[in-house]
Amino acid sequence: MFLFNNIDQYQASLLAGEQTCAQAVQHYLDQISKHQNLNAYLEVFAEDALARAKELDQVSEKKQLVGKLHGVVVGIKDVLCYKDHKVSAASKILENYTAVYSATAIEKLLAEGAIIIGRQNCDEFAMGSSNENSAYGPVKNAINTSLVPGGSSGGSAVAVQAGLCMVSLGSDTGGSVRQPADFCGVVGLKPSYGMISRYGLIAYASSFDQIGIFTNNIDDAALVLEAIAGADNFDSTVSDKPVPSFSKTIQAETVPKKVAYFKETLTHPGLDPEIKQQTEAYLNGLREKGYLVEAVDFSLLSYLVPTYYVLTTAEASSNLSRFDGIRFGHRTSKPLDDLTELYKLSRTEGFGEEVQRRILLGSFVLSAGYFDAYFTKAQQVRRKLVDLTNSVFANYDILISPTVPATAFPLGAHQHSATEMFLADIYTVYANLVGIPAISIPLFQHSNGMPFGLQVMTKSFNEQQLLQFSKQLMVSST
Repeated sequence: MFLFNNIDQYQASLLAGEQTCAQAVQHYLDQISKHQNLNAYLEVFAEDALARAKELDQVSEKKQLVGKLHGVVVGIKDVLCYKDHKVSAASKILENYTAVYSATAIEKLLAEGAIIIGRQNCDEFAMGSSNENSAYGPVKNAINTSLVPGGSSGGSAVAVQAGLCMVSLGSDTGGSVRQPADFCGVVGLKPSYGMISRYGLIAYASSFDQIGIFTNNIDDAALVLEAIAGADNFDSTVSDKPVPSFSKTIQAETVPKKVAYFKETLTHPGLDPEIKQQTEAYLNGLREKGYLVEAVDFSLLSYLVPTYYVLTTAEASSNLSRFDGIRFGHRTSKPLDDLTELYKLSRTEGFGEEVQRRILLGSFVLSAGYFDAYFTKAQQVRRKLVDLTNSVFANYDILISPTVPATAFPLGAHQHSATEMFLADIYTVYANLVGIPAISIPLFQHSNGMPFGLQVMTKSFNEQQLLQFSKQLMVSST
């Protein structure tokens, strides 16, 4: 029987001849087939994965490893390009599109010996908080299939939650890794903006998007981050700073002790009372263990969601203009003589309701009459948020908040209320607005039986401290 606890133990078993990569791949293929009802995968690369596993087994039989991720079975969100494989962003407009190159993050996975087993379902163009906006149907939470898994990287979160792969890559524009991680009870890491190359990631909002990682533990998240982070000639926004050995430094005995939380995050009327109570109790527990834990005033909390949606939809309206039925994507089959009508109808047929809503909103805030009233003001708020963040981390090592105001909700519960869905992002969009790293770690269980987590943040490019602190919290909670 195949068993997986963490990458280190798995690779040790490979070198000892106790397990093989081929056995691992076959195990996950069987599990994916068994749990098709979850709709986590849009496509499984069975033949590719098995062939790759056999190649890697020839190396491990010689007591060697190709790289840090040798034999690690990885699923990828359907917004990451993998050469000669389909990628659709879970949208009809990119149906049957085949990638002509691989994302840098994918190339780095392969270079380190990973096995990519399939592409995972998500909200269309990563726009959503429930994974109900996919053109290929909703993803279901494995704990309770009547509930959403969160979004937009719902398929990637569920795949790790249900044991359908070892690790998943998602994308996080405003919480799309951390929120589903919270709903599914797994680790969800969004690195600093510029830590991982975005080359080959289908863009939603370019100044917010970041590739993120789903795992079952902090050690695996640290190792995957170490493997895929770093400079890239194809992405001018990625940092050229040397990538620390996160997997080695995570075991540090000294951890940061100065912890802040925004007072308003725990007094917000939308916060579930039980999440509030357990979070406050946990903060008190940290104080008892010798941590300095202090509340910081945050008067801008109510501005986060509107600022985020003004800016991201503006960027989306620009980024998605390329999908016009001519250069890329679905083209209407209706006979038309007018090119403008061809564009309009192709995009109307190809984009789902939520994507259309955000494109229209973005076009509105960028229009001549409203640019200064909305877009410019939102950029000014973003600047204030960056200044506030710098002042917080001048005095504290760590910033903590709930990840999401409530646990996973029923499928269809918020489908007709965009506002309710948007407000679910109130705690997660902050990290994307200011570009800092953030992680959701599964620490709690609600009386309704569903997991929920704690969001931990540090200053930009301080993932080392973020991972050390998060590891300490998870160890102490077991």
